This record gives sequence, structure tokens and C-alpha cells, in this order.
Amino acid sequence: MRKEFEIFDEFIRSKALRHTPQREKILDVFLSTERHVSAEELYKLVKRKFQGIGYTTVYRTMKLFSECGLCGEIDFGDGVARFEHKYGHEHHDHLICVKCGKFIEVISPGIERLQDKLADRYRFTPIKHKLEIFGLCSKCAR
Repeated sequence: MRKEFEIFDEFIRSKALRHTPQREKILDVFLSTERHVSAEELYKLVKRKFQGIGYTTVYRTMKLFSECGLCGEIDFGDGVARFEHKYGHEHHDHLICVKCGKFIEVISPGIERLQDKLADRYRFTPIKHKLEIFGLCSKCAR
């Protein structure tokens, strides 16, 4: 977990931003959860542990985490931005139920190979990608 703090510290310095105790506390709380959390959910977790950190600070800090590669942002189709750990976690895609909101993380080397082949075919250099398939889970499809 210390590596994440180093990455964030280097990023903050490179952007000539201030290193604040609030940002460090938010990172600590974010790293302690493995869930896909919205800024609101993370704010509530932070507030339980550290009084005096506002929602706006949490939201802006999460955007910084996303910029430096510590987390990714995802919308499960409900208009709520959620954040998930990215650094040190294997790339995965999502299957998202549009009825109940359940999601399944999918790791598929075949999909990754197909994406690489498509990029090669069109002489395209991918920087990042995400795959989200919306549909019905087995329970909701019944």
C-alpha cells in the first residue's frame, strides 16, 4: 500500500499541487475498501474516520487519483460515477445488469487478444480501454 502513496506524492509534485493530510487520509480510506465506491459512499466512509473533510475535497481528490492511475472511474448505467482500484489490480471488464444493478467483473485474455488484433489491423495505438456489457443477469432474465 505504501507504493500507492509514493505514486500519488510524485503525481502531486509533478502537478505543483499541495500535499495535504486530507488527501492522504482519503487515499488511506479508499485503499482500505475493495468495493466500487461513489464519491458519496467514500465521503461517508471518510467522515466516519476523519471529521472535517468535506464532500468536495473527497470528490476532487478522487479525480486526482484517477488522473495518476490509482483508480478508474466507471458508470454502471445509473449516472453515478464509481471508483475502483486500478494500480496493482489486473485489468478486467464488466457485465452490468440494467434491472438490479448487479455487476460481474470479467477477466478474459481472449477479449484482450482480440482488442490487440483490432488495434494492429488498423495501425492504432491504444492508450486505455474499457468494456462494459449491459444486459440482464441470470436472476433478472427469468
